[in-house]
Amino acid sequence: MKFIDTLKNVWKIEELRNRIIFTLGLLLVYRFGAQVVLPGIDASQLGSLQDSTDGGILGILNAFTGGAFANASVFALGIMPYISASIVVQLMGIAIPYLQKLQKEGASGQKKITQITRWLTIGICLVQAPGYLASLQPMFGIPSSAFLLGQGGVFYFSSIVILVTGCIFAMWLGEKITDKGIGNGISLLIMVGIIATLPKSFLQNMNARFTSGNGLMMILFEIVIWFAIIAASILLVMAVRKIAVQYAGRSATGGYEKNVFGGARQFIPLKLNASGVMPIIFAQAIMFVPGLIGGAGFMKDSSAGSWLVANFGGNSMFGLWYNIVFALLIIVFTYFYTAITVPTNKMADDLKRSGGFIPGIRPGSETSEYLDKIMSQITLPGSIFLALIAVFPAVVYQLMGIQSGWALFFGGTSLLIMVGVAIDTMQQVNSYLLNRHYDGLMKTGKNRKAVA
Repeated sequence: MKFIDTLKNVWKIEELRNRIIFTLGLLLVYRFGAQVVLPGIDASQLGSLQDSTDGGILGILNAFTGGAFANASVFALGIMPYISASIVVQLMGIAIPYLQKLQKEGASGQKKITQITRWLTIGICLVQAPGYLASLQPMFGIPSSAFLLGQGGVFYFSSIVILVTGCIFAMWLGEKITDKGIGNGISLLIMVGIIATLPKSFLQNMNARFTSGNGLMMILFEIVIWFAIIAASILLVMAVRKIAVQYAGRSATGGYEKNVFGGARQFIPLKLNASGVMPIIFAQAIMFVPGLIGGAGFMKDSSAGSWLVANFGGNSMFGLWYNIVFALLIIVFTYFYTAITVPTNKMADDLKRSGGFIPGIRPGSETSEYLDKIMSQITLPGSIFLALIAVFPAVVYQLMGIQSGWALFFGGTSLLIMVGVAIDTMQQVNSYLLNRHYDGLMKTGKNRKAVA
C-alpha cells in the first residue's frame, strides 16, 4: 500500500507526470524502430543472424541494440556509435589542448564538445554501416534470396543512409529524453534495449531446463542467484568513501553559522567504482584483438594462432583464459579511467576556494595528494569487485549450465547498466517528490510537513 501511495504521489506532480509520459512515448518509438527491417531484406529469412546473436560477444551487442542488430533493423547500429564517439572525445580531451580549453569554458564549451561528438558519431557510423551490411551474408549466413533487391550499389547506398540516419535519430531521442523527460536519455535507450532481450533469454533457458528434467528447482535457484548479484551490483554502484570536511564558517559545535555554507555537505563522497561500466567496455573492445590476430594470414596456420582463435574468438567469452585476461584488463582500465575522470587537483582547489579543509591535511597540494591516495586505495577493491561481476556470467554458464543468452544477465555490462540507470532515474524521481514535500521512493508516500 505504501508503494501504491508513492506512485499516486508521483502521478500528482504534473511536471513529473508529463516528463514520465514523454519519456515512455519516445522509448516506445525507439522500440518500434528496432522492429522495422531495412528495405530490401526479407525479415522471414533472418534466422541465421538471430541464431548467431543468441550468446557470446554478438549477444552483448544485440542486447545493447534491443534486438535491432539481429533484426537487420533501421536501428541496427543502435546508440553505440554515439557512445564510442563520446569515449573517444573524452580520451582525446587528455591530450588535445583545444578540447581541454573547451572543457574549462562551461556551458558554451560543452556545447561545442557535444557538436564534435555528433560529427564523430556520423563518421563512426559511416565505417560501421558498410561493415555490418557486408557481413550479413558471409559472416552470419543470410541466404542471397533474403536480399529482395540484390546487393548492388543501390542497396548499399540506401541502407547506409538509413543506418546512419537511424543512429542519429536514436541519438536525438536520447537527448530529448534528457532535456524534457526523466533520466539520462542515452542510458535509458541502452537499458530498455537490454531489458527487451531479457524475456526471450529467460524463456530459452527455462525451456532448456524443463527439457533436461530438472526444471523448477533450478530455475528458482537461478532467480535467487540473479537477485543476489543484482544486490551486489547495487552495492558496487552506491558504495562511497566519505572524507570528512570542515569549513571555516562553521561553529565549534559542528553546526552551521547563519547564512554561511547552509546546506553544504560535511564530507566528500568518493565512489568505490568511480569509472562505472567503462572499464568493461574498454576491456571488451580489446578482447576482440587476440582472436583477430590469431585468424590473420601470418598466424592462421600456426599453433599460436589456433590457440588464440580457440581461446579468444567466437563464443570463447565463457572460457577460462578469456575471462582471466578480461578480469586483468578491467582492473587496469579501472585505474586508468578513474585517474582521468576523478580530478583530485580540481577537487582540492575547489575545497580551498570555498574555505574548506580536511582535518589534519593542509589545503592545496597536500589535500590533492591525500585524495589521490584514498582513491588509489579504494579503487583496488572496487576494480576487483567490478572484475568479479564482469566474469560472473562465465561462472554460472560453466558451473550451472545456464544458457549463454540468460547467463549474460548475471553480471557484466548488461546488469551494471540496468542497475546504474535504474538508480539514477529513481534518484531523479525522488528529487521531484522531496521538492514537493513528499517522502522519497524508499519511504512512505505520506505528505511531509511543508518547510517554512
